Amino acid sequence: MIVAPCRVRYGADMDVSGSKKVIYAALAGNGLIAITKFAASMWTGSSAMLSEAIHSLVDTGNQGLILYGLKRSSRPADDRHPFGYGPELYFWTFVVAILIFGVGAGVSIYEGIHKVLDPHEITDAYVNYIVLTVAMIFEAGAWWVAYKEFNKRRGKVPIISAIAASKDPSVFTVLLEDSAAMIGLILAFIGVLCVDLLDMPVLDGVASIMIGLVLALTAMVLAYECKSLLIGEAALPETVEDIRRQARAHRGVERVNEVLTLHLGPDDILVTLSLDFESNQDAEDIEVAVADIERDIKRRHPEVRRIFVEAQDWAAYRRERRLAERLS
Repeated sequence: MIVAPCRVRYGADMDVSGSKKVIYAALAGNGLIAITKFAASMWTGSSAMLSEAIHSLVDTGNQGLILYGLKRSSRPADDRHPFGYGPELYFWTFVVAILIFGVGAGVSIYEGIHKVLDPHEITDAYVNYIVLTVAMIFEAGAWWVAYKEFNKRRGKVPIISAIAASKDPSVFTVLLEDSAAMIGLILAFIGVLCVDLLDMPVLDGVASIMIGLVLALTAMVLAYECKSLLIGEAALPETVEDIRRQARAHRGVERVNEVLTLHLGPDDILVTLSLDFESNQDAEDIEVAVADIERDIKRRHPEVRRIFVEAQDWAAYRRERRLAERLS
């Protein structure tokens, strides 16, 4: 068995300009909104407004963590992490999901239950209306920036399918956070309005609980997607199939036994190929073929950073597969 390693490029920078633009927009908007909401909740005594203030504060911290994750993930490979630090972005995004669930959803639901059990009047409700309306405007702007960037990346793929297939959590995390924020603002506005019109302070607590449930659902979706990325996701099926076609098309390659891919970051894919070369190929021919395959794959797929090729005849490959199946 011959192992023919291809040239490896370490420390290539990921194209994260679009991701950072989305995060900076959300960071600025949520920071200003959080301050305003806290002031309004202290003035009026609204639990729904306090929940929204905590929500915005958590989102502000989350955007900071994602920026930190982007910075850490872009570090070049070293002896301790020979494949780089790309997965660190996935780790910090998972931390964001935990914070949304534990702090955002937990505090909102707790505050809502407390208000339901001990309802009290909201004073100066018009302050809440003004703050919530202004917050909706700012939040809508941040959401639109995130949505445009996400739209540009997903093409014609449905939104839910695009989130499931996305390898860049920095964009879909902000989009989900901003979407949850818009829903939360609407719920808070409805809650304050119902309290004001119906004179039922308990509805303020109900609105806070509903905001907490929205945050909990958002956190679970994020955690599920980030868990999958942390465990290790393959490249998109069409990318894998195209790599297979390119390898098979090269002179001297009789069969492509296996194509394995792994996303180490949004734009960092590791590829391993098991190829059955024609029997008349000598070691020098195989080396030339491997170099050509690497060059062509990387030219067509710049996100492929590392390629390893194993020269293995079909019969030997099948024997290894059957043995692995029996052992499993």
